Amino acid sequence: MNDHSGRGRPRLLIVGCGDIGLRVAALARGRYRLLALTSSPQRLESLRAAGIVPIVGHLDQPETLWRLAQLAPQRVLMLAPPGDTSGARDLRSRHLISRLKQSGILSGSGKKTLRVVYASTTGVYGDCQGEQAPETRPCQPETERAQRRCDAERQWRRAGVQHRWRVGVLRIPGIYDGGARSPRARLECGLPVLTPAEDVYTNHIHADDLARLCLLALERALPGRVYNVCDDSTLRMGDYFDLAADLYGLPRPPRVPRAEAQAAGLSPMMLSFMRESRRLDNTRMKAELGARLRYPDVALGLRAGQAR
Repeated sequence: MNDHSGRGRPRLLIVGCGDIGLRVAALARGRYRLLALTSSPQRLESLRAAGIVPIVGHLDQPETLWRLAQLAPQRVLMLAPPGDTSGARDLRSRHLISRLKQSGILSGSGKKTLRVVYASTTGVYGDCQGEQAPETRPCQPETERAQRRCDAERQWRRAGVQHRWRVGVLRIPGIYDGGARSPRARLECGLPVLTPAEDVYTNHIHADDLARLCLLALERALPGRVYNVCDDSTLRMGDYFDLAADLYGLPRPPRVPRAEAQAAGLSPMMLSFMRESRRLDNTRMKAELGARLRYPDVALGLRAGQAR
């Protein structure tokens, strides 16, 4: 039987408790009293079985978030993406921040400071044309999806200053593992990649490493600080899929010119990724969060998935 009392432990609220949130919860069990916001009543039992206290509410319906102000969490991990219909603004972050600031433990009354980690995306950098992208590089988002992420980053960092919260931002690239996030399904579909002359640099993080980094950031991120969270690989997208194909014993994907990519069956979202090329710098992640990756390159991560 799971013990949900968690007496004496800080409360960690996970917002957007999907695959990564559940991995975080598995690592954090015993250290925190785990709470998760969910908009799906069908998930209540599975969350409880994972040792998590579910809180029903919907980020697009702020009137349903009233319980968050009463719970007074000491830690918040915001993994939920922005909605798809708000242009360049992230209304979900606005709604959550509004509710959290009503909580008594966040009032600046001398109690422990709220620590927040916001999970953003490296898409905020836009196309760097293959150049290095440290956290100091100006954001130039090229899609509304990335613009909403920039808006969310600004909101959370501003809230940290205004309410004396300790807010860290993680900029996350492509997430992979040896299962559902594996490139195997894409390879089996035979979808193409770009020719070497037009290919783009891509960046990766294993899902297990990302879960650990979320917990590290909750305790170690400096106030208002942004971190690229990625492994040490420096690969072009086509080379990544070639590597995976060789490991899985599958045919390498065909190479096509960019002008033919859409006709070859690639989705608009995949095409948008293929318009952006950057190489992330993870020096700050290692120096300030003390990160020691289990899978510092994608070959190790993909092979680990094969061995299971």
